[in-house]
Amino acid sequence: MTLRFAAIGSGSKGNCLVAEADGTRVLLDCGLSPRETERRLARIGLAPSDLAGILVTHEHDDHAGQAYPFAALHRLPVWLTYGTQAALAESGKVAGVVETRTIDGRTAFAIGGIEVQPYTVPHDAREPVQFVLSDGAFRLGVLTDIGVSTAHVEMTLSGCDALVLECNHDHDMLRDGDYPKWLKERIAGPFGHLSNAAAEKLLAALERSRLKHVLAAHLSHQNNRPELARAALARAMGCAPDWIGLSTQEEGFAWRELR
Repeated sequence: MTLRFAAIGSGSKGNCLVAEADGTRVLLDCGLSPRETERRLARIGLAPSDLAGILVTHEHDDHAGQAYPFAALHRLPVWLTYGTQAALAESGKVAGVVETRTIDGRTAFAIGGIEVQPYTVPHDAREPVQFVLSDGAFRLGVLTDIGVSTAHVEMTLSGCDALVLECNHDHDMLRDGDYPKWLKERIAGPFGHLSNAAAEKLLAALERSRLKHVLAAHLSHQNNRPELARAALARAMGCAPDWIGLSTQEEGFAWRELR
């Protein structure tokens, strides 16, 4: 069995990750324009017709703002929670004829050869989830938007073979930066985003014996630096910082494989 995954964008300007198992490929979030998503998919050797559908974590623009336009254009189904669907509809972002499949935040399901396990997270959205994707042998955990860790999150992500983990900001850079006070409080709050230190603590709490890939994701352009995020996760893993991968806004990261 083989599970492989790549990102085509990670950050506040748009998030998209692709996972593939047993001939099934899914897009996890779609925050880039349809044209840009097509261009970046081509960069990793895929076309929209290669996808089985789109998984959406929550309604924020950088994750779901282009999910319905892209799905309508390419006749792809979209999987999301009822709360996320309702929030997108209220904001006018549900457009075109799209097959929508409502999911429960704690109930696993399958898309072709990919087993999908949603899990609930604290974040300032209507009904946010994140996902663990599996081919039955290997598990990829994705956690890109969360304010604070929980026992449920740590239990779900323990034993994964690969992890894409939010390292949104450095605490001191956010505190000393020029964001308005309300935004700093929102980002650093219990329904905001993980700091490097919080991501390090979360990773250290996991059962990590199977981890072969760890990638820092969703880094703030203004309030973080790659070397700080990598150093934090490396401390938790007990490895060299350059072993930690990086998912960037413009490049994402190239295909990684579990087999």
